[in-house]
Amino acid sequence: IYDLCKKVKQKHPYNEGRRLLDVMDMSVFDFLTGNLDRHHYETFNDFGNDTFLLHLDNGRAFGKSIYDCMSCLAPVKQCCMIRLSTLAKLVKLYIGPNSLSQLMKLSLASDPLNPVLVEPHLNAIDRRVSKILHVVQDCIGNKNLWDEVIIDDEIRY
Repeated sequence: IYDLCKKVKQKHPYNEGRRLLDVMDMSVFDFLTGNLDRHHYETFNDFGNDTFLLHLDNGRAFGKSIYDCMSCLAPVKQCCMIRLSTLAKLVKLYIGPNSLSQLMKLSLASDPLNPVLVEPHLNAIDRRVSKILHVVQDCIGNKNLWDEVIIDDEIRY
């Protein structure tokens, strides 16, 4: 079986630093928002491989509340990697006391365009949090090695 992730992990800039995990976070973000057309990302060259990803094109985000584009999660699913801090935040949003939809609704309440997101999109966000956690659970179940799937980035809440 051809392992694209294994090949990507050997190439610069993904073979060192934070870049590969940033791509995992970007795929989680795109999945949560339903951004179906991520074509690329930008970085600051001045920072070398210590840069961060810039997500400039989010135009299709929150377009289809009833469709969960699992291909957005392909990097996480294929590489079976996620930051511990990202996973911890997703678990906290899943367990509560506040769900992501509740926090989004509260955050956007004072926006002059309120409601920015309607209920179907808010419901989709919570549904997608659950699906991300299932993908991570499947990765752990398939690999049986927590440390290979959950990468400790030493960020604590």
